Amino acid sequence: MKQIHIFLMLVPLLAILFTGCQKASVFTPEAENIKAVDFQKEIDGNKTDLYTLVNENGMGMKVTNFGARVVALCVPGKSGQPVDVVQGYNTLQEYLDYPENYLGAAIGRYGNRIAKGAFELDGEVYQLATNDGPNHLHGGPKGYFDVVWNAEKISNSKIAFTYTSPDGEEGYPGKLDVTMTYELTSDNEFKIEYSATTNKPTVCNLTHHSYFNLSGEGAETINDHLLTINADYFTPVDSTLIPTGELASVFNTPMDFTVATPIGDRVDDENEQLELGGGYDHNWILNKHGEDVELAARVTSPVTGIVMEVLTDQPGLQFYGGNFINGLATGKSGKKYVYRSAFCLETQHFPDSPNKPDFPSTTLLPDEEYTHVCAYKFSVES
Repeated sequence: MKQIHIFLMLVPLLAILFTGCQKASVFTPEAENIKAVDFQKEIDGNKTDLYTLVNENGMGMKVTNFGARVVALCVPGKSGQPVDVVQGYNTLQEYLDYPENYLGAAIGRYGNRIAKGAFELDGEVYQLATNDGPNHLHGGPKGYFDVVWNAEKISNSKIAFTYTSPDGEEGYPGKLDVTMTYELTSDNEFKIEYSATTNKPTVCNLTHHSYFNLSGEGAETINDHLLTINADYFTPVDSTLIPTGELASVFNTPMDFTVATPIGDRVDDENEQLELGGGYDHNWILNKHGEDVELAARVTSPVTGIVMEVLTDQPGLQFYGGNFINGLATGKSGKKYVYRSAFCLETQHFPDSPNKPDFPSTTLLPDEEYTHVCAYKFSVES
């Protein structure tokens, strides 16, 4: 009888110990259900797959080597439960069906726009595809978002992607060997490190194109998010979204995010630049103090309390407010991706730099190495 009594006393303790051993998932149920088998395919003779990264602080990522695309990025919210903060799809086929929105993708050889798809380098004019009205956008119709990268998982929290872009691909001169590492750091950063080398003079401007909603994937708006951009100037655009070459002050305009401001506060103001872009789709000139990694932007969701800081060593930041998201695609949680339901913050050099001598140069020579660091750092407001 005494033994039974002791056993009954131990049952609650054993239950507590057992529960403590059950590690909570770092993924939302929807992200947890994204399966590798739905990303295993052969494209252009190369095999695609899905990879899972986790860190020790409750952060998890699922990424495919098709376009080096981030499929899910889950971070702890203020309740401690995971929140998936990027838009994406459950299967590779959906990415193939909707390639033009660049969800979560690596972008190159040249992120952003090049006017009329042409530039001159060493006296020779190179003509690229025009896939955005009269202009070239994000490396062309088959940019780095649309190719299969080689993938090597280095650890539970780090993966390396490599791709060799042949001479003449999409009209660009020179063979470009590109390496990108994605890492979930112990500081809850999604950190991207880029490097590239060429065998002949070329232009290079790589970036990343995740569509973020810090209230959670499938949430209907980002207009309530508070945004700060560490920039006193931006590059105004013409009617085709090509920079005019002017460096314009943000002060006393809707482009001023030097203090935290809701994204939607002024997005529909009567303003020529907003009208041309259909909202925010512009490059900000970051207030840089040197060549090191510095804070470029900070975003907060009032719903989840999640804060995302963007840190980079690049001179520019493209802020895109989801103006062309049209509600046709259905995301991971079964919800339509609607107008202005996500934003992008793309660290990079300026658009159309090859045709703007006064902009920081994007020319890469054979004896040089292109490098670029970008980190999206997550925390929760108390």
